[in-house]
Formats: sequence, structure tokens, C-alpha cells
Amino acid sequence: MARGERRRRGAPAEGARIAERVARGGPARRGGGARGSVWRAALGVVVLSLALGLSGCWLLAWHRVRRAVTLHSAPPALPPDSSSPAVAPDLFWGTYRPHVYFGMKTRSPKPLLTGLMWAQQGATPGTPKLRHTCEQGDGVGPYGWEFHDGLSFGRQHIQDGALRLTTEFVKRPGGQHGGDWSWRVTVEPQASGTSALPLVSLFFYVVTDGNEVLVPEVGAKGQLKFISGHSSELGDFRFTLMPPTHPGDTAPKYSSYNVFWSSNPGLPLLTEMVKSRLSSWFQHRPPGASPERYLGLPGSLKWEDRGPSGQGQGQGQFLIQQVTLKVPFSVELVFESGSARAGGSQALARLAGSLLTQALESHAEAFRERFEKTFQLKKKGLSPEEQALGQAALSGLLGGIGYFYGQGLVLADMGVEGSEQKVDPALFPPVPLFTAVPSRSFFPRGFLWDEGFHQLLVQRWDPRLTREALGHWLGLLNADGWIGREQVLGDEARARVPPEFLVQRAAHANPPTLLLPVAHMLEGGDPADFAFLRRAFPRLHAWFSWLYKSQAGPVPLSYRWRGRDPALPTLLNPKTLPSGLDDYPRASHPSASERHLDLRCWVALGARVLARLAEQLGETEAVAELGPLAASLEAEESLDELHWAPELGVFADFGNHTKAVQLKPRPPQGLVRVVGRPHPRLQYVDALGYVSLFPMLLRLLDPNSSRLGPLLDVLADSRHLWSPFGLRSLTASSPFYGQRNSEHDPPYWRGAVWLNVNYLALGALYHYGHLEGLHQARAAKLYSELRANVVGNVWRQYQATGFLWEQYSDRDGRGMGCRPFQGWTSLVLLAMAEDY
Repeated sequence: MARGERRRRGAPAEGARIAERVARGGPARRGGGARGSVWRAALGVVVLSLALGLSGCWLLAWHRVRRAVTLHSAPPALPPDSSSPAVAPDLFWGTYRPHVYFGMKTRSPKPLLTGLMWAQQGATPGTPKLRHTCEQGDGVGPYGWEFHDGLSFGRQHIQDGALRLTTEFVKRPGGQHGGDWSWRVTVEPQASGTSALPLVSLFFYVVTDGNEVLVPEVGAKGQLKFISGHSSELGDFRFTLMPPTHPGDTAPKYSSYNVFWSSNPGLPLLTEMVKSRLSSWFQHRPPGASPERYLGLPGSLKWEDRGPSGQGQGQGQFLIQQVTLKVPFSVELVFESGSARAGGSQALARLAGSLLTQALESHAEAFRERFEKTFQLKKKGLSPEEQALGQAALSGLLGGIGYFYGQGLVLADMGVEGSEQKVDPALFPPVPLFTAVPSRSFFPRGFLWDEGFHQLLVQRWDPRLTREALGHWLGLLNADGWIGREQVLGDEARARVPPEFLVQRAAHANPPTLLLPVAHMLEGGDPADFAFLRRAFPRLHAWFSWLYKSQAGPVPLSYRWRGRDPALPTLLNPKTLPSGLDDYPRASHPSASERHLDLRCWVALGARVLARLAEQLGETEAVAELGPLAASLEAEESLDELHWAPELGVFADFGNHTKAVQLKPRPPQGLVRVVGRPHPRLQYVDALGYVSLFPMLLRLLDPNSSRLGPLLDVLADSRHLWSPFGLRSLTASSPFYGQRNSEHDPPYWRGAVWLNVNYLALGALYHYGHLEGLHQARAAKLYSELRANVVGNVWRQYQATGFLWEQYSDRDGRGMGCRPFQGWTSLVLLAMAEDY
């Protein structure tokens, strides 16, 4: 940031130099007399005006940059230190590293982290494949949480070739530092009766990120007896890796041990560091069996890369224990908090062995009972297999909650579109974020419009988790009321993001889906929710005010997404990433004349929700502002005037558009956009799809609206949006249907079935099917059929692949995009439960 500030501060000096050059280039004739004096005086005025103008521009730019990276002044929505063990001890530890197959950390800016790696020895020539972070193409899978309660218990299954790993954890409250927890990792052959049982290495590690102290105690043959430690947040603690056993048994298994200890190389480099150290051959010699070679870490507790400041002080430490043995086996790692044993509790039994088994089974049974009580799938007649899908959907979402901390890069809004590149990105202040993620393998970070859908499901299970997540997201507000749509916080998150997506632009919005769970809070009547909303209202109001003012369109009550791609010669249709619908076809030639239907509907929903909240809170000024806005936006005459396209028979975007655009090969450039006739003109955009449905999706239409029937027509027509697998995102008759947006950019929102919008459609059909009106019976019938199509296809694909997917093909129903995608695709559970 300092470097960027110096660049910006260079502007006035540069202006002075320009003025000086102008002055030097003026008339220099001697004896110019009165004419020369007049000229010099006029030139002086010009130079002064130029310098002041440049200075004023710089001050305006500097002011905008400062506001873009200044936190909002409204009181926080969450109590101070809300993530600390003193305030929320039961949430302090968690599986908050969703991008790794198994790991835990504390909700802290400088967390204590733990994790698991594994490798099958001798399966392939050379260095064994080291599994650690969830990767899209690493061949692992299916994998995912069978149970996860979001708080204190989880069980996950991972298939890795011939191996099946089960990872389990359970937490036990106690003391002042978040209590105890224990892991169990069980490794078995995927198929029974396997003759050649493989040799497998598990790697359990602990990483510190500051001045925490770790003191390992080593026993015979390189085995860590335990690791003692201390930190200001955790007090005294101890890790103990228990001797491996046969699965479900207490009989010990012969194991070989290796250990490695060094300074923390940086979290994104842990995998590579371990790979580089797996360079020495060791012998695994079980009694009475032939020895086998395996690649291991250095076999002693030698401190590597010891800095001059001692044992990683200020830099952090990385301590890893390798355990190598024959499949099948179970290994347990126990974390014990010193304060849980203070005051006479030293005799507290270690959470291991049969006690751990008992705790895990007790939590599993409690999860099943609570799940049925909450969603009532069994009562609704769903099969045990369908219930298991619902449990996996919820568990995968809860197991994908992460805690992030760091600084994002922000590009300030200079007030004129297209000017963003004239200033450098600046660093946002360090902030925490407690959020679910869309995908552990591909999108392991926070996305604003995804999170609103995530919390619709989380809220039904644990309203407190939703309050925590919403409070953290609202803590990201800048001084103007903007929240970045993609949050890349911390080294681990940053390492997973392409450079072009690291910078967030402070002029760009995202659908305000956080207001969906807010609306549900208003309906629920929970006093804790209402108390939260009272604290959160100033921030919700600031965020929504920024949205509807900054994204205002060319005429009153119209709105336009800022940040469309420019009309590059390589793009079939410039994308609109801020809308969340990425490559959904908009006007072919971006302009300030555009009116975006979906954005107007989001603003209408936001005005309705916040006006109602303000009224309940007695916020009279906000009611006076938001009430009329909501009424105006919900008036059907206004919506018709700006967005009803008579020639198309549906609602539509408006802009400078022609459908005579194609990508054609043009060597050597490759595919290039060619614009034919008719030339673009201001008109409604003929892109029938999800956007066309938004007035219905967000339930803005009256049940007797004359526009509801035509929307149901296109929804139900297989030539347009209806498919046996759910509603497709773009009509099959569109020239953009299934078309690439560039040579290297496959279609995304151009036909595929997406669960978040299908969930909105199901909710809307359910809504109109239960209200008296012209279309009640038809809406109810379509609801029943669409629910069967959506739920049935997700279930079949889950049975076939073991994954929930980012999107589904409208042609054959197969899962597409990234997997696992247990973000908004987990909404299938609410569709199964008929909870909208």
C-alpha cells in the first residue's frame, strides 16, 4: 500500500513539472513590453489553474481510494472478540480449512493449525502421491462428509484408488480455551478380500503462526510421545498421537515412525516442503514379516532451518509426524487443553479408544435425530438413501465452513467507468471472515452471492451459525457501504486464485442474497435473530443504500450492473461477472443505456425486506426512505414500462443490441467476434432464460398479474426452459444456447441447470400455488413436476458419482463443472423438505 500511495502522491509533483515545462516554453523575447507582461500574466493564470486542477483531481482520487479501503464506521453486528474462546468457546476450534481433506484450526488471526496428509507407498514408481489439499483433478473421490453438525462432530469418507479413508472428529467442551478434541483416521481397502495390502503413510502435522511454543517429546524409533505447547489464546495444551490399532479393535499395529520439525515455510508451501523431504528410504520391519522399503522424512527430531531468533519465534513452527503401516488400521490424535484440567479436573479421561468410539456414536445418533426433527424427510416418505443424500448435502455445506483472515486488494471507483486502471489496487484492512464456501476443491473461499443461498440452509439447522456468518460479511463493509463479491483473505486462499481475480473493484456489486436469510429471520420470530438484526440494521442499510444508488440505471427506477467486460473482439458476448450470471447473454454492445431486469428485481426485494425490518425496529427515517422505494419498484406499471418486451412476450433486459454476432475462425487470431446485420440498436435483449423469470422468482408479481401466465408458459415449454432435469438457464432456441463465449471460455450460464435458481423457482411456484389467483392450479402442478425433476436428477447423479455438482446438463442430467460443489447445490435438501 505504501508503494501505491507514493505513486499517487507523485501526481501533484508531476503536475508542477508539467506547469514548469509550459512556463519554460512560453515567449521569452526581451523587451516584450506591455504585450509581454499581459502574456506572462495570462500564462501564469493558466499554469496556476492547471496545477490546481491536477491537484484537485489527485485529491479526489486519493479520497476515493481512502474510502474504498476504510472500514465502515457503523457499530459491528457481532459483539467484540466474538470469535474468541472467551465469547464462543464451542466455535473456537473447527474444520475451518475446507480446502484440505482433513484439518482443523482456531478462529484466530494467528491460528494454531492441524492437518493430515497421506501417501500410498510403492503404488507408483518414484515419489508417492502425497494427498493434502482438495484438488479437482487429483483422482481422489468421491469424498465428503457423511455427518457434520457444524459445531462439534463430523465423519467423512474419502476414496483414494484402492483405499477408503474415514476421518472423524469430536470436540469436548471444558476450560477457558475451547476444550478438547480428538481425531480418528481409519484406512481400509476399498474392496474386501484384497490380497496385497498396501503400505500407507499418514502425516499428522501442527503449524503455528507466531510466538507459540511447541515442545516435542520423542520416544523410541522416532515416535513422538506427545507435543506440549503454549499460546496466549490456548494456554497450555498437549497433542498425543496414540499407537495405531486394527480398525474397531484395541490390538496394536506395528508402525514405523519419522518426524520432521522446521520453521513454518508458509501455509501454501507445506505440501511441497513435505514432498521435497520424502527423499530417504527406510525399512518397515514388522515381526515375522518381510521388510518393505518406504520413503520417509528425516528420521530424527533435528530442528531444520533454525533461525537466529530460535525455534521459529515470530515465524511459526511446522512439526510433522509420519506413521507408516499396513492397511487396515486406525490412528487417533488427541488434543487436550490445560485449562480443561484446571481446578481438580486433571482426572478427566482422555478422549481416545472406547471413550472416543462412544462419543462418536452418540454424536452420530444425535445428528440423525436432529436431522429428522428439522427436515422431516422420513416423515415425508423419502427413502433411507434419499435421507442419506440430504444428510450429506447439509454435512458437506457445514463441513465447508471456513475461517479466513487477511487483506484483500481493492481497486477504487474513480467515478468514471473505464478509469479503474488509472490507479493502483490498495490493500483493504485486515479482516476476519467466517463463511461457507461453494467448493472445497475449486472455490475454497467466500463468495458474496453464494453465501446468501448457503445460509438459507444453515439457518434451518443452526440460526446461530447464520448470525455469525452474516455478522462477519457485514464486517467487510467499506466506508461507502460496499462489500467485495469475492473474498481472498490469507495466504492459503490467495494461493488458489488466478491473479486476474485477486483484485476486487469497489464499483462492482453482487446480488444481495444475504437478504434472503434476513427475510427468513423476520418471519421466524426468534428473539436472538431479532436482537442480531437490530445490531446489524445500520450495516444492512448502508450496504443496500450503496447498491441501489451506485448501480442506478439511465432512467428512474432502472438499474445497471457496473463492471461488464468491454466488447473485446474475442468475446461472443461481454460477460457481466457482478451479476453472478457471468456469461448469461446481455446487450451485445455494452453501454450506459442498459437496464438490467435481474438487478432491478434484487433491488425491489431488498427494499421490501429492509423497509419491513426498519418498520419493526421503529427506524422511522429508514421507513420513509425505503417504503416508497419498495412501493415504486413493486408497481407493475413501472416494471412493465421498463422491462416488458411485447415482441418477446416476456420481461427482458434493455440495451444496445443485435443478435447478429458470431465467433468465426480468423487465422492467426483464432476465433473472433463478427457483427453482421442488423446493426446494434437500443432494444429489448432477446435472451430468454433465468433473467426473464426474475419478477416471478423473487415473488414480485401479484398472483393475478397478467404477466405471470406468460412466464409460466416459457418455464413449462421444453423448447425454452423446461428440461427433465430442471429449468435450463437459457432457452434452447437462443443462438447463444450452449455457445462458447470465446475460444477458451466454454458456456456456463447458457443452458445448464443450476440449483440456486431452480430453488428460487420452486419457492415461487410453491408460493403462487398456495395463493388464490388465476394461475394457482397451474403453478401447483408445475411445482410438483419440477421438484420431482430436480431432486430426482441430483439424487441419480449423486448415486452414480458420489458428488454434488456445480451444475447439471439440461440434455442428459449429468453433473458438470466442479465437484464437490456443496455450496448452493445443497439446497436440494430444502427442496426435498419442501422448505422455501
